[in-house]
Amino acid sequence: MLENGVPLPLGPFRVTPTLVDHSAYDAYALLVEAGGRRLFYSGDLRAHGRKGALFERLLRSPPRGVNTMLMEGSSLGRLGPEQRFPSESEIETAFVVRLRAPGFVAVCASAQNIDRVVSLYRACKKTGRTLVLDLYALEVLRATENPNIPVAGWPNLAVYVPQYQRRHIARTKRFDLLAPYKPYRIYPEGLAALAPRAVMLFRQAMLPDIDSLGPAVWTGARAIWSQWDGYLKDQTGSGAKLRADIVARGVDFEVVHTSGHASISDLKCLVEAVRPDSLVPVHTFAGDRFPEYFGPSVVRRADGEWWDV
Repeated sequence: MLENGVPLPLGPFRVTPTLVDHSAYDAYALLVEAGGRRLFYSGDLRAHGRKGALFERLLRSPPRGVNTMLMEGSSLGRLGPEQRFPSESEIETAFVVRLRAPGFVAVCASAQNIDRVVSLYRACKKTGRTLVLDLYALEVLRATENPNIPVAGWPNLAVYVPQYQRRHIARTKRFDLLAPYKPYRIYPEGLAALAPRAVMLFRQAMLPDIDSLGPAVWTGARAIWSQWDGYLKDQTGSGAKLRADIVARGVDFEVVHTSGHASISDLKCLVEAVRPDSLVPVHTFAGDRFPEYFGPSVVRRADGEWWDV
């Protein structure tokens, strides 16, 4: 198990994790030391999430004497050099604006994006709505063991077990998964009554549940896509299918999202703070553009290539 700032010996290696701001919970950058050499891997990180202070802390106290830095570049090709992604606080504000009007709201976001679930929950509280979560989302939240993250039993939060999860539980006889949530569950009739002020963390498999409540639930409803819009551009993918299915029900569909990755300007700040001897692009479709932004220390490495740090 990784612990922020605590070195982990692995054979001849010494690995020191640094907690970073990212849309995935408990994300780390890694400093790897061996044979008198130091490699720093940025991992996936950003500066505009709920834990943006972690990025500022990394800039203030970066690893020193780094021979090679592996740095993600997901934002290259998606964002201009001076552009910035909206902050997670701005996403929360955008949710608040959209949740003020009555009507069922389906929010298509990953349950693993803990920052986004927190933003959505806070927006529900501010607008007097109820966030409806399924078993998977609740188990992800519970696994964080963070007392500041919503769990079953909190106000403005309800538990609904969709049909596909009920079938899976019956088939596998995992009724123990239901037990902790029994006091907080709502059933189809309760969801129908709650619908005008309900916000559901939504996925394709939940469409039959909402359809079964009757067409009136979709009247005045809205859908918000709150993840990478690239999933919508692949017309053969699940994102495009979900959008088509929702729009076919006469429901407005829009995107409200921010990236889980750092802007180019923030990546520049990170490189300037660490000052590695060499910078190797990873996790990017635009590695050839790294020298344009990060200078002569950039060295391209091919997938599968062995090289000395």
